[in-house]
Amino acid sequence: MNINDSNTIRNAFLNEAHFTREMLGAGATQIRQANYSQKGIYAQAFTSLSTGLERIGKLCYLLDTYIENGASFPTSVELRKKFGHDLTKLYSYSKLIVGRRSISFKFLNDISGEIHQSIIDVLNDFGKGDRYCNINLLVGTHNQNDPIAKWFNFVDPLLYKKHVSPPRQKEIIANYEAISNLLLNNVSTTIYISETGEPITNPAEACLSTEIFKAVAPYRQLYVLQIIRYWVEILSELGRQAEVLGCHVFPFFEEIFAIFYNSDRYFRDRKTWI
Repeated sequence: MNINDSNTIRNAFLNEAHFTREMLGAGATQIRQANYSQKGIYAQAFTSLSTGLERIGKLCYLLDTYIENGASFPTSVELRKKFGHDLTKLYSYSKLIVGRRSISFKFLNDISGEIHQSIIDVLNDFGKGDRYCNINLLVGTHNQNDPIAKWFNFVDPLLYKKHVSPPRQKEIIANYEAISNLLLNNVSTTIYISETGEPITNPAEACLSTEIFKAVAPYRQLYVLQIIRYWVEILSELGRQAEVLGCHVFPFFEEIFAIFYNSDRYFRDRKTWI
């Protein structure tokens, strides 16, 4: 296989872009569904999102280096040494690209806020080792954190505070208190484990967890999609700039990732991205 052949290069980018798009779509769908009763979906979401964001970030790096070096790509050693599986490094590099290539955005051009960065932080740690937290615990390694607990403690509370109105918060608490006072609550137990590993011991606690999940789930998806869209806009513009060099023909990335090139309103209305 001739790596310098235009068709080979185009097909490699095309295949990688389609794979990345599917991973991101799966993750954006799953993060809205994950909750204490279906914790395995958290792992699916984190795997898809951390992998997809790493790949789209590296596609951006490849194209930026291609433009910078006059139509040549970095080596695999350079790629691994520069980023590894580090999403935070890829995000920092994306900001350099935006300035160097004068990238203009139609949508959100800044994902440096606390919520976006908390999401990236959870996914970054998941990709770098937290995904093995349970296995590491069993074999005596304790240098990773539970990514589900970290999301529950550092992402969902920010979303709840910012986007769930005070009247809705009061309603959720009132429902919890009402169920707690029912006689049924004194004779019934549940068998769920919360995101932080604590047992959910009665219907009132289960109801409270469910209501909080329902309140924040759409905003989880919104912020994840905003992060994806940020990289999609960069990748699309880099593809256009690389095309100008005339050495190779690149896919139309804006078409491959078109589903993510939409407004926040569209993001809020749509639930499934696969």
